[in-house]
Amino acid sequence: MLGYVLDEIFIQHRAPAGHPERAARAEAVRDARLDAGLRDRGRQVPIRAARDEELARVHTAAYLDELSRAVPGQTGWLDPDTYFSPGTWDAALAAAGSVAELATQVLAGALSSGLAVVRPPGHHAEAGRAMGFCLLNNVAVAAAAARAAGAARVAILDWDVHHGNGTQQIFWDDPSVMYLSVHQFPFYPGTGAPDEIGGPGARGATVNVGLPAGSGDREYLAAFDHVLVPALRRFRPDLVLVSAGFDAHHADPLAAMRVTRMGFTGMARRMRAVADEVAGGRWVVTLEGGYDLAGLGEGATAVLQALVADSVPAVDEIELADVAPTGQAAIVTTQRALAEDAP
Repeated sequence: MLGYVLDEIFIQHRAPAGHPERAARAEAVRDARLDAGLRDRGRQVPIRAARDEELARVHTAAYLDELSRAVPGQTGWLDPDTYFSPGTWDAALAAAGSVAELATQVLAGALSSGLAVVRPPGHHAEAGRAMGFCLLNNVAVAAAAARAAGAARVAILDWDVHHGNGTQQIFWDDPSVMYLSVHQFPFYPGTGAPDEIGGPGARGATVNVGLPAGSGDREYLAAFDHVLVPALRRFRPDLVLVSAGFDAHHADPLAAMRVTRMGFTGMARRMRAVADEVAGGRWVVTLEGGYDLAGLGEGATAVLQALVADSVPAVDEIELADVAPTGQAAIVTTQRALAEDAP
């Protein structure tokens, strides 16, 4: 049974006028849920706040103390991009705790897979600072919770158009958590170069495919076929977490990629297939970015359909020769960076 998190508490994280990370984003995914039949094929999981020990696994005590003093019940900014409103702290705690709850229930077999429609997003939040609309790193909290619950290896695949610098930083030296990202590069936040492959004790546990602006379905799916899926097969995680941003959509106002609904469908099917193959079907998807509401709905529907399907059809791999030269070069550069560090 698919478990999903969807709750009004995430609407109460209220954006200042004109801010792209707004409550309507969660509402767009809620509507996509209905289109995909999730109400009939999934079980809603009650939200819960993240526990202190769960947050402390990935965030510093000083940072958590700073947030708990500054944010609850208040309105303000943590950096030029990252706002908070009176409902933000409860929403942030519920986001981190609920993704962790889904991850541990899926790991234990109580749920087959999971979807978390949460705000604020999390993948830019580092161990000790907020950044890029993110206060707490939801997917990092979930990965650490899964490890504490007995998972030997956890993989996090991030397809948000912006590199998840926070998730990468938190697990940089941890060989038990593989972080994989495909993103626009160079771009905000400036990290995610192909030679960023992990710290001395975790070389190869960080995988970055930085695609050039203008990349579309073919480039993204080739990155999956030639880098990301093979890396997941080698790592063989017990659980796969997906940081699913939909801001690579061709209509998104904050980026310059050209992914369509077909591209997101291809990515979601590949994730479902590799999770079935190497992780016993255990995968959890959590919302990150995506700021064109129609594009967000398209991408979310594609993921939902992969989650609720009895099985997904086999896909035809994209040949590198059929990819634009700039995208081809980006993929090959990552392959070489990983190969150079292989034993």
